[in-house]
Amino acid sequence: MRSKIYPTVRQIQQDMLTRRPRRNRKSAVIRELVQETHITPHDIIYPLFIMEGNNKQTEIKSMPQVYRYTIDRALEEIAECMELGIQTFAPFPVVPDALKDKYATESYQENSLYLRTIRAIKAQFGEVCIMSDVAMDPYSSAGHDGVVENGKIINDESLEILARMAIAQAEAGADIVAPSDMMDGRVGFIRKELDEAGFQDVSIMAYTAKYASAFYGPFRDALDSAPRFGDKKTYQMNPANIREALLEAQLDFEEGADFMMVKPALPYLDVIRSLRDNFTTPIVAYNVSGEYAMVKAAAERGWIDGEKAMYESLLSIKRAGADIILTYFGKEFAQLYHRQ
Repeated sequence: MRSKIYPTVRQIQQDMLTRRPRRNRKSAVIRELVQETHITPHDIIYPLFIMEGNNKQTEIKSMPQVYRYTIDRALEEIAECMELGIQTFAPFPVVPDALKDKYATESYQENSLYLRTIRAIKAQFGEVCIMSDVAMDPYSSAGHDGVVENGKIINDESLEILARMAIAQAEAGADIVAPSDMMDGRVGFIRKELDEAGFQDVSIMAYTAKYASAFYGPFRDALDSAPRFGDKKTYQMNPANIREALLEAQLDFEEGADFMMVKPALPYLDVIRSLRDNFTTPIVAYNVSGEYAMVKAAAERGWIDGEKAMYESLLSIKRAGADIILTYFGKEFAQLYHRQ
C-alpha cells in the first residue's frame, strides 16, 4: 500500500495542474472561439496572368491549376472569385518578345495588353480593387527591372520609365500601383509624378523587402521574364539580411508608401513580423510561385495534404503580421473558406 509520504502521479497532477491549456482545445466550438488568427477572402489579393487572344486559357506547367487567361476569360475568372468574396486582383501581362525593348516602352502604350486589361476589368467590375504591377522586366528585352547600360542596371534613368508606367496604369483605372523593381527612390519619384498628374488618390504598394530569391522560377516561366543575363542581386535584397529590410521600409514610408510588401513570404516570416512591429502601414506578404508550386508538387505525390498545407501556410503568414496576402492559392482558399 502506497504511503501518503509518496504521492501518486495523479495526486501531483491534481495538486499542481491548475492551468490546463487543453481545456480550451476540447471541442471544435471552443477551439474556434479562442482562435487568435483569422483569414478571410477579403484579406487576399488574387494574381492573374493575362495573354493576348480570345476565349483561351492555358495552364502553367510549373504552377498546377494556375492559368494564363485572355482578357475575356480573365473577366469570367474574376466574376467567379468575386462570388467567393475576393475583391482585389493583381494582373500580370505575358508580353511577346517582339514588343520588348531596352526602355520597356510597351508598358505605357495606350493599347497595350496590360492597360486594355485594367480598363476592361474596371469597365465590367467597377467595384473591384486593381493592384497593378509597375516593373520593367515583363517588357524589357534584357529581362531586368531597370535600364541596362554596359551590363549594369541604371537606377535613376529607370525611375522616369517606372513613373510613366504608373501614370498610364492610373489613367487606365488602377487603384493601387505596386512598384516591384527595387530601384532606390522609386516610391517618392512615383508619388510626386502621380500627384502632379492629378492621381493623388491612387495608392502605392511598395515591394519594400523583395529578396533575390530562388522561389520566383515558376512566375518567370509564366511571363517568360527571366533575366537574359546575370541575376538581380544588385537591386533585390540579400536573403541573409533583415536590418536592411528595416532601412528599405523606413525609406518607403518616408517617401509615401501606403502599403509595404515582403516577398517571398514563408522564408521571411521574421521580416514580416519586424515590419509589423515597426511600422503602422498595412503589411502585405507575397506568397510567391515557388511556395505555391512546392505545396502542389508534394500534394500531387501524396506526401502531404495539399489543402491543409495551403491553409497552414497562409495562416502562418497572417500570424507573422501580414494584413494582406497576395497568393496563387486565393481562389482555392476562398472555396475552402466557404466550405468550413
